[in-house]
Amino acid sequence: MRQLKNQILCGDCVEILRSADEPFADLVFADPPFNIGYKYDKYHDSKASEKYLAWTRDWIGECVRVLKPHGSIYIAIGDEYAAHIKLILEDELRLTMRNWIIWHYTFGQQTKTKFARAHAHILYFVKDPKHLTFNDEIVRVISDRQKKYRDRRANPAGKLPDDVWNEHPRVCGTFSERTGHPCQMPESLLARIIRASSNEGDWVLDPFCGSGTTATVAHKLNRLYTSIDVSETYVEDAKQRITEAVGLPVEGEGLPDWAEHADDELRWLYSESKIPLQHLCRHQTLLALFTQKLNSRLQKKTPYTTRQVHDRLYALGSALSPLDKLSAASMEESLFEE
Repeated sequence: MRQLKNQILCGDCVEILRSADEPFADLVFADPPFNIGYKYDKYHDSKASEKYLAWTRDWIGECVRVLKPHGSIYIAIGDEYAAHIKLILEDELRLTMRNWIIWHYTFGQQTKTKFARAHAHILYFVKDPKHLTFNDEIVRVISDRQKKYRDRRANPAGKLPDDVWNEHPRVCGTFSERTGHPCQMPESLLARIIRASSNEGDWVLDPFCGSGTTATVAHKLNRLYTSIDVSETYVEDAKQRITEAVGLPVEGEGLPDWAEHADDELRWLYSESKIPLQHLCRHQTLLALFTQKLNSRLQKKTPYTTRQVHDRLYALGSALSPLDKLSAASMEESLFEE
């Protein structure tokens, strides 16, 4: 397995995974070609349906074979083959579905003769429904009861996200995390999946590397990774992205104040919380909840104070989210008491 650990490999994922003689992956995330006619660097995404499904059975079969008994697999797919893949996983491979997630993104693909498509499917399956990794506390979000109604009955840890995810916009050309890849997943979406279904030190497999988002986020969250792609260009670009990524420090060493990764965490949490910047900074209760969740994710020995988080939110301003139109320059100084 050493040749696969923390590697971004160029080649056919089926052939490469067949070289593994035992299960190694704790989590698989796959975002395969959707077979909708798109021309990638080294692959034309246009196969006859029966050939596409035969190939799909091959790569899913290898991913499930190398998945550990307690492991989870997430597959992102379009409308055309979502039902087929569900049946392959459920009826043919005997896995158990935990969620059929809808990723509802903004900037949908505009059309002239039908409703615009603004979603993808993410199928979440496990090998063993009684023995699995699901870290609910770390992916909980601030609930409406907390942020709107201040209801004392609300779970102080927040609520689990719904199975419709609309906090993660498509990565458009103007976004700072954009690479040169034409089909790029947002880091915040992968962070939620990797946090929920793996632990630090676990091994994350992505058989379709693309822009390298899965490997990059796995690295940032202190997981092992293996990513595979047929394109030499995509592989080299992903390797460079990993090189530039700042991962979590080893346990016990703490995290330098507002390192790049701390800002990443702040942005991810901000996008998930869906609270306008002014509102978040003006309400001490919400800011305290936000700070508590940030510290939990960063696992700092010396937690950030609400004042530090408030000031960093203010400093980042519109850079917090590509969809946040609020300018830091025009944001009024919030009333704040520590």
